Amino acid sequence: MTDQQISRLLEQQAIERMMFEYSYYLDMNDPVNMATLFVDDCEVSYAPNFGAVGIEAYKKTLDGIGTFFKGTSHHNSNIVVDFISETEADVRSIVLAVHRYTKERPDGILYGQYFDRVVKVDGQWKFKRRELRTTMTTDYHVKAFNPIGRLE
Repeated sequence: MTDQQISRLLEQQAIERMMFEYSYYLDMNDPVNMATLFVDDCEVSYAPNFGAVGIEAYKKTLDGIGTFFKGTSHHNSNIVVDFISETEADVRSIVLAVHRYTKERPDGILYGQYFDRVVKVDGQWKFKRRELRTTMTTDYHVKAFNPIGRLE
C-alpha cells in the first residue's frame, strides 16, 4: 500500500469513530458531547420539519432527549466514505435504532440510512450536514420521514 492509501484508511477510520461516538453520546443521553461532533454552521434533517441549521439551533433539538426516552440503542453499519478532498467527505451508512420511551408505550424501532457531509476541522472530523432517511419503522413516534430515494 502507498502512504496515501494508508492515510486514507486512517482518515476513514477516524470518520467511522466519530459516527460511533455520535451514537454512543446519543445512547448515553449526553447531548453536550454529541454537539461537539458538529461544526458551527451545521445542517441537520431527521425528518421533514425536524432538524436545524446552525449549532445553536441543533442544540435545541437535543433538549429533552433524556426525558423523552428511557434509553436508546443506535447501531451503525455499511459505512461508505467518499473523499472529496483531504478535509471533506460524503458518507452514507445504515442505522438501526431502538427507542424505549418514558411514556407507557411499545419500544420504537427505526431502520434507516444516514447521508452525511463531514469536514476535518483542527485535526478532527465533524458533521457539516447530517440527513436521516427512513426505510421503515415499528411503533416509532415520528410519522413523517425523509425518504431513502429507493427506485420503484
